[in-house]
Amino acid sequence: MIKLIDLLNEGVNDPGIFKAVFLAGGPGSGKSYVASQLFGIPEKINTSTYGLKLVNQDTELERFLRKYFGTVDIDNMPDELFRQLTDPTTDDYSGMRTHTKGLSKERLKNYTQGRLGVIIDGTGHKFNEVKREREDLMKLGYDTFMVFVNTSLEVAQQRNEERPRVLPKDVVEKYWKSVQKNMAYFQGLFGGANFLLVDNNATLNPKQAVKKFNMLVGKGISKFIKRPIKNKQAKKWVEKQKLLGKK
Repeated sequence: MIKLIDLLNEGVNDPGIFKAVFLAGGPGSGKSYVASQLFGIPEKINTSTYGLKLVNQDTELERFLRKYFGTVDIDNMPDELFRQLTDPTTDDYSGMRTHTKGLSKERLKNYTQGRLGVIIDGTGHKFNEVKREREDLMKLGYDTFMVFVNTSLEVAQQRNEERPRVLPKDVVEKYWKSVQKNMAYFQGLFGGANFLLVDNNATLNPKQAVKKFNMLVGKGISKFIKRPIKNKQAKKWVEKQKLLGKK
């Protein structure tokens, strides 16, 4: 269990305090790989080298799938079972997808109570949901940034087939189209200085990957994360926590 007092103490000293980075991109776009390269997130660890905590709804879902079904390959499940697990509108919906989303939201809430830096990994197919979540974080004093991972539909479908958790092709296409439609809206929402578009169509060897992602980090993400706190509400929170720590 995450203790609030530990989060508060960590938050004041966190190098990425009051920074929130949103990841957007459809299934098969390679968001997890891009995040690991951009933010230095080791495999099976949810904290980046910048101190930002990764929140990914799929992590909770995959944990439940492995526990109860022994596999994360949804595509090979019977259609009826797939609907029971993922479609809230079906009569015999299991509630699992809703429950795992709730767990992720609770994890994010715990991190932001301590004002820790966060990376929110989602598809970005629901623009209003991202907009609302961003507004909630800004009210707390957070600065926000988006990394949009882009691929062609053909590449997304190919990579989806290679993933442990394979989604039906029509689902991949549906999400891909929604995310593509939202790209320009996200750029307008976050602003050019806080929006990074990553073309992830090419398969890179390790040397090429290091060169590409070092360039992208220098292009704006590291500056964003290392930027001093300017928000008055954020500064007030830090001052209050430091005073409390002296008592």
